[in-house]
Amino acid sequence: MLRVLCFVCVMFGVNCVSAPFIKPCAKSDSACIQASARAAIPYFITGVPELGISSLDPLKLAVIKGDQEGLRLTFTNTVVTGLRDAAIEDIKQDAGKLTVTARSSVALRGDYTLGGRLLLFPIRGEGKYNIKIQDIVIKSTVDLKSVEGADGKPHWNITKWRHSYRVHTGAQFDFDNLFNGNKFLATPVHEFVNLNWREVMQEVAPPIVRAIVAVVIDNIRALFNMVPIDELQL
Repeated sequence: MLRVLCFVCVMFGVNCVSAPFIKPCAKSDSACIQASARAAIPYFITGVPELGISSLDPLKLAVIKGDQEGLRLTFTNTVVTGLRDAAIEDIKQDAGKLTVTARSSVALRGDYTLGGRLLLFPIRGEGKYNIKIQDIVIKSTVDLKSVEGADGKPHWNITKWRHSYRVHTGAQFDFDNLFNGNKFLATPVHEFVNLNWREVMQEVAPPIVRAIVAVVIDNIRALFNMVPIDELQL
């Protein structure tokens, strides 16, 4: 769609913005900013190659690694689905910062390697995994700086970002081939981690959530690199 719009603009000499799916808003107009962000979600989900924005659903993550609280984990060939139903709960821009709070439910599948201790249990395994996270709210904040772009216009540049998250409803974990397929050892571990999903999320989720947020931030950075501030903000 974006390619068609740009072609029409060139043919008829119309001065189009680089991201016609985004409505520019005054930074003090929170209602406009939220409405514009919500309207832009479908474009971010499917991807806009012309702007360097990659698809977010399905989202493919080659490698996710974590090592904390004595648990070593590696997830590879991960496919994340469900982000297309993400909802913007709040978005604010103030004093060089942009803060977005979004709610979603996602499913992840891929290959895993686990070793160390998960809560009370020693754990080891290698195989396929499935994780379902229901009703996760992620709050991300980026620090913005105005820089001159290749077009000679001011562009936003993301200098730093951070995030926090909370799962409100639940999470389910399935690790195939735990303890080399020993069901006598694996079954109680699965039962325990699914019953105590909040505590397990604190150990397993941080590298997963960070990897997902990093891709979203990269997409926003690509948008800012291509589109000048005056086409995003009044």
